Amino acid sequence: MGRCHPSTSFLNVIFFLYYFSPMVFSMLSQTQTEAMNNLSKNLTARISWTGSDPCSWKGVSCDPAYSSVLGISSAFSLNSSDFLPLVCKIETLEYLDVSQNRLSSIPHGFITECGKIKGLKRLNFSDNMLEGVLPTFLGFDALESLDMSFNAMRGTIGLQIDGLVSLKILNLTFNEFTGSLPTKLGKSMVLEHLLLSNNSFDGKIPDELLSYENLTWIDLKNNRLSQSIPTNIGKLSKLETLILSTNNLNGEIPTSLVNATKLSRFAANQNKFTGSIPSGITKYLTSLELSYNTLSGPIPEDFLSPQQLQVVDLTNNMLNGSLPMKVSPNLFRLRFGSNQLSGNIPPDAFVGVHNLTYLVLDNNIFTGSIPGELGSCRSLALLNLAQNRLSGVLPQELGNLTNIHVLQLQLNNFRGAIPTQIGQLRKLITLNLSRNSLSGPIPSEITNLSGLNFLYLQGNYLSGSIPTSIGKLDLLLELELGENHLRGEIPSMPLKLQVSLNLSSNLFNGSIPYSFGGLTSLEILDLSNNGFSDRIPDDLTNMPALTRLILSNNPLSGEIPKFNHHVYVEYSGTNLKNNTPQENPIANRGSKHGIPVAVAILIGSVAATLLGGFITLLVVSHLYI
Repeated sequence: MGRCHPSTSFLNVIFFLYYFSPMVFSMLSQTQTEAMNNLSKNLTARISWTGSDPCSWKGVSCDPAYSSVLGISSAFSLNSSDFLPLVCKIETLEYLDVSQNRLSSIPHGFITECGKIKGLKRLNFSDNMLEGVLPTFLGFDALESLDMSFNAMRGTIGLQIDGLVSLKILNLTFNEFTGSLPTKLGKSMVLEHLLLSNNSFDGKIPDELLSYENLTWIDLKNNRLSQSIPTNIGKLSKLETLILSTNNLNGEIPTSLVNATKLSRFAANQNKFTGSIPSGITKYLTSLELSYNTLSGPIPEDFLSPQQLQVVDLTNNMLNGSLPMKVSPNLFRLRFGSNQLSGNIPPDAFVGVHNLTYLVLDNNIFTGSIPGELGSCRSLALLNLAQNRLSGVLPQELGNLTNIHVLQLQLNNFRGAIPTQIGQLRKLITLNLSRNSLSGPIPSEITNLSGLNFLYLQGNYLSGSIPTSIGKLDLLLELELGENHLRGEIPSMPLKLQVSLNLSSNLFNGSIPYSFGGLTSLEILDLSNNGFSDRIPDDLTNMPALTRLILSNNPLSGEIPKFNHHVYVEYSGTNLKNNTPQENPIANRGSKHGIPVAVAILIGSVAATLLGGFITLLVVSHLYI
């Protein structure tokens, strides 16, 4: 037999395994192996790196083609940075990620030695406990990304990063830096992302920033910046995101932003901007957020019409005039609350806007009725039209909003009956129809809303009795039915009621139901201004969470039972006798058990509003930072 020669394919397999499988052959140079072993010894007590091949260690990335270590990522709750200079012995390192540790300093040896690594592109020191001033980075010729966010670094920024000639991403958010915004951000001017939010920078936005023409993302929110935005900021032709919220900026919104064709998101909430909204500013935008400023004047007619527009928030300004007639079919979130807008809500404006999830027009001067066409916006999770001058009957089409969580229509002039179709809104958490002129009975269909937490119907002309099935609302925390014309027998109430049960100023009479004693989580029970008679049931003393029992202006008689010491009973206008001293609610205003009724009810209302905002935040958080 002749000698057996290995086939070409077999040799190819050996070649592949030799060069491309560090799990089979460890191909690191002796220098790199020694460097990694020394690093491992330093971290032995803190990191479990085992095995003879460093490329198999957790957090270590290698390039099998060139037999080299490319990167190290270590989120191991490290609290000492003495290992960092050892990392610099790995001359092929391209990235180092030591985020989410407890490091408090960066050794000078790390800066001097790692600055010599020619291929180091990314450094991530975020989410540590770094203190002191920002180091001066010398060398680091290839460094493209520097992330020092979520630390406690302080001081001013001058020339510390000007030598980073390749820097594209700078993230210093959530630190304690002060002084003026830095303008020396890399001599080659290639910076793309400038993230300096949540510090204490002050002064103006310097014109020098506009020299960095590659900028695509600027985030300066939550600082102490003042004066106006540079008028020619629109010259940043590559800018995609501009976030300036929560500063002290003033002046007008620069019209040059109209020409920023790549700008997708502009957020400048909570500043002191004045003047009108520049016409055409939404031509290219996806999101515009200018809430809590002092902008005035009418809304441009084409403001909401661009097809790509998804989010508009102009809450709490001084805008007047009417709503635009044309609305982007892709609009997702629209907030115009707390302005001076007037006129009707355009009937056809929201037809076909199927993605609309958040519509807030409260605290304006809108008149007319709710257009039934709003019922076609079936993605709505929150609809707030409260505190306007809207009138007419509530449209049955509201029953089509089957994804809605919060419906707030209080403080208007609505009349007529509550439509039974409300019972179709099975995802509803908050329903507020208070302070209108609604009449007729409370529809029993409301008790189909099994997820309801807050129900506000007070201040209307509702009549008849409370639906006997009200007890089915197992998740109800607050029920406000005061100031109506309700009468008849009071049914068993939802057992998880917690914030308040308000039946005041109605036409109830007879004995106070002993079943109230089963409401063991209820804090406020208001039965004032009715016709309740006889004695107070002893069962009410078994309500451990009760802090306020309001019985004023009822023909009650007898002695007030002995309640827990933190329960304050209001009984003016009755024939009740109290032989037990009560705590002064004013003296205890700061304690849980001394909260005044109005304040407690306000807290409940605010909680409902915050809940609506939280729901919306969950819905939109996947789209916007």
